[in-house]
Amino acid sequence: MELAWYALLGLFFATYLVLGGYDYGVGLSLARAGDPARRRAALTALGPFFLGNEVWLVAAVGILFGAFPTLEGELLSGFYPAVVGALAGVILVTAGVQLRSRPTVAATRARWDRVVVAGSALAALGWGALLGGLLQGVPRHADGHVAGVSHLATPFAAAAGLAMLALVAVHGATFLTLRLPATDAAALGRLARRLVPVALAAVATATVLGLLSDRVRAAAARPLVAVLLPLSLAAALLVARAALDRGRPGVAFAATGAALALPVALVGATLWPWVLVSTVDPAASLSVADAAASGPTLRLLGWLALPLLPALLGFQAMCWWVFRGRTDGRAPVYW
Repeated sequence: MELAWYALLGLFFATYLVLGGYDYGVGLSLARAGDPARRRAALTALGPFFLGNEVWLVAAVGILFGAFPTLEGELLSGFYPAVVGALAGVILVTAGVQLRSRPTVAATRARWDRVVVAGSALAALGWGALLGGLLQGVPRHADGHVAGVSHLATPFAAAAGLAMLALVAVHGATFLTLRLPATDAAALGRLARRLVPVALAAVATATVLGLLSDRVRAAAARPLVAVLLPLSLAAALLVARAALDRGRPGVAFAATGAALALPVALVGATLWPWVLVSTVDPAASLSVADAAASGPTLRLLGWLALPLLPALLGFQAMCWWVFRGRTDGRAPVYW
């Protein structure tokens, strides 16, 4: 049962990164769109999906609190800067998108746009650093607590954050290529194609630093998975580049979405059966079974969460169906 809940937690968080990832990617694109009309068009393309995408984060946090209370405590204490930074970014993006439309002064809207850009960067960097920090292990001692937060100040954690930032940027640009009118989408398609090599370089840098890191090698219970999944991520980005070259934004968007989901699978599969690997005392490592709540609690949560996944999937499918196509009413070429 612990494995099922662990997989469900990973599924919800990966889905949040895929859906919320293009929220933050669109937010980052505002830094390049100097024309207020272009910034408004980008946010209009995002608007129908924005709040619904954040629900997946709320659901993932709910599973974490209910099904893995021990892990929740260790994440908040041992990864405090990354978690707070990511959540602060989420709040800034949400506030900026909601409040930028209220003032009528263009300068005030521009300031809110800068808040959205900063929040998008914070969210991407924070979630990337969190995943990188989990993958490289933590200084968890025999008393069951993680000592300090200095373990996040490593080249690998920084590279993981930058890789997530690059992945989010290319995902958001690809989303706009799919959603904006064809005349505006062409420029975003060129931007997305230029961002793919940047994302590949960022992923390659993080992968090399991980392979060279004693911490990552020691924490990886399945080294082969730690190599194969980054290769799969790179392959997804190459598929996205090829699809963009052929004018198939739907395929490119699916590929960049897969690239954002793969880091979660990488962490979960590489560390299993551990969820926190101690770098100072192997006996203090936290397994998935030990981090999970009791059996009766998990069964009760199962009855409560049983309708949640199909409801969320149904809502997301409905949104994409109702608001399918470009913002000018024309359908893009998906395949």
